[in-house]
Amino acid sequence: MEKKWWKEAVGYQIYPRSFKDSNGDGIGDLNGIREKLPYLKELGVNFIWINPVYDSPNIDNGYDISNYHEILADFGTMADFDLLLKEAHQLDLKIIMDLVINHTSDQHDWFRESAKGKDNPYRDYYIWKDGVDGGPPSDWQAIFGGSVWEYDETTEQYYFHAFAKEQPDLDWENEEVRKELFSMISWWLDKGIDGFRVDAISHIKKAAHDLPAHETKVAARYQNIEGIDSHLNELKEVFDRYDIMTVGEASGVSAHEAEKWAGKDGYFNMIFEFEHIGLWKQEESEEFDIKAFKEALSSWQYALDGKGWNALYMENHDVPRSVSAFGNDSKELREISAKALALVYMLLQGTPFIYQGQELGMTNMPFESIEQVDALDSKYLYHELRKKGKSEEEAMAVIRATSRDNARTPMQWDDTHYGGFSENKPWLSVNPNKSTINAEQEQTETTSVFHFYQQLIQLRKENQALIYGSFEELLPEDEQLYVYLRLLEEDVFLIIVNLSGERAAYKHSKQLEKLGEDWQLVLGNYFETGKLSELSTLQPYEARLYQLKINEKNSN
Repeated sequence: MEKKWWKEAVGYQIYPRSFKDSNGDGIGDLNGIREKLPYLKELGVNFIWINPVYDSPNIDNGYDISNYHEILADFGTMADFDLLLKEAHQLDLKIIMDLVINHTSDQHDWFRESAKGKDNPYRDYYIWKDGVDGGPPSDWQAIFGGSVWEYDETTEQYYFHAFAKEQPDLDWENEEVRKELFSMISWWLDKGIDGFRVDAISHIKKAAHDLPAHETKVAARYQNIEGIDSHLNELKEVFDRYDIMTVGEASGVSAHEAEKWAGKDGYFNMIFEFEHIGLWKQEESEEFDIKAFKEALSSWQYALDGKGWNALYMENHDVPRSVSAFGNDSKELREISAKALALVYMLLQGTPFIYQGQELGMTNMPFESIEQVDALDSKYLYHELRKKGKSEEEAMAVIRATSRDNARTPMQWDDTHYGGFSENKPWLSVNPNKSTINAEQEQTETTSVFHFYQQLIQLRKENQALIYGSFEELLPEDEQLYVYLRLLEEDVFLIIVNLSGERAAYKHSKQLEKLGEDWQLVLGNYFETGKLSELSTLQPYEARLYQLKINEKNSN
């Protein structure tokens, strides 16, 4: 398998608004990120992916860009960004920017011009259609709720928006639009950034607008539509001029299409798929479907094994905290289950991404009312649930389990009033458990979640098998255990994780028996030792990493 720097790297995602406030306005900023570069270096990551910091009205937390070439004042200035890039590179940390090119803000100059009249030169930069029978052009629904069509009284037409009405979609069928976007992309790459995470890229192609919504599924007519490949290949030509890493956010792309999107000649180096991450508990009391979770992860491993590359993640800015969604955030099991999830995904084949606070085992926020919530989709869902007769507490239970704001509460640096994030009231409430879950404390405790992630990163750096080794799942039918091998020539690692909150019986698979019994326990999340041959039961969320003893194996 071809070696690349981005395959051997570990990434760290930063949601800048919630990472570190350097000037006391309650909002995280670029200088706050710069201040914490030594922390990231200590953790051991190699690059950071920064969510959008471009100029924006901030209707959707920066994913509504009004100027691609300016920094939002909340975050600082372009000079601040340039200094961050310089100091990160001095520490051998690369920077990956978020690239939002499916849509812009309705405050972008292009859209302001486009909305002035049907004959404006920028009119066709966006998708405008006449209504049908006094209503919108089609019955398609937007991802954030409501119709994808917004009526404009000035020109008496509707414009298309896959997300919020303040985020009109660009018309990728217009060659001038593509030229403008590619020029902007090159401008950032010439500045010296190290790549892009490309937002909502599977939405840039739309089906014929008068087709009915397919099986009532949201986004079915504007997600991974046939013909999108011509646009993506053209985008790839721009990327290929630079030694960068590209990660596509590819909702609607299944494992059987993985090679086309993230293979050796794919559109991107890797993509964020949604099959496993979409299995979180929709209610606080809902059971986690472990078998479906395993199947989702393994299907992508097999789809790209030897053919391409995966982007590995358990959290991001759009989903709940993994320890609350897939693990157990109780006082007794939070650390144990956070480590179990880390071991599960960090050693799969692909580039691991750690979301800010994940390395501390940060949990979901105990939101008490909808007034504490900022996310547009969560507010919409809450009011829809109330309309359907759900009580306030029933509706809030769903919000607590599903809101993306769970991941956006301020980073917990220490146990002070605002968690060390800011000296003043933050834009979003700090989780009250910051007194027991914070970076300052975990950096000093050798058994903390932070140090467990640190160990995993180091193990990955020291063992090529944990990067380039092939993947083989064992015990796929087990409903509690996720067990797999990483193999590269003579190097073999075995990962065994109990993903349930109950004790789990373990028995060797036939594939494992063929390899022998000479396994050394390298890392675990319980203080246990012993030979693999003696292992019969795993504790709740117990995770173990074994390595086959090379010398003894060769002598057998």
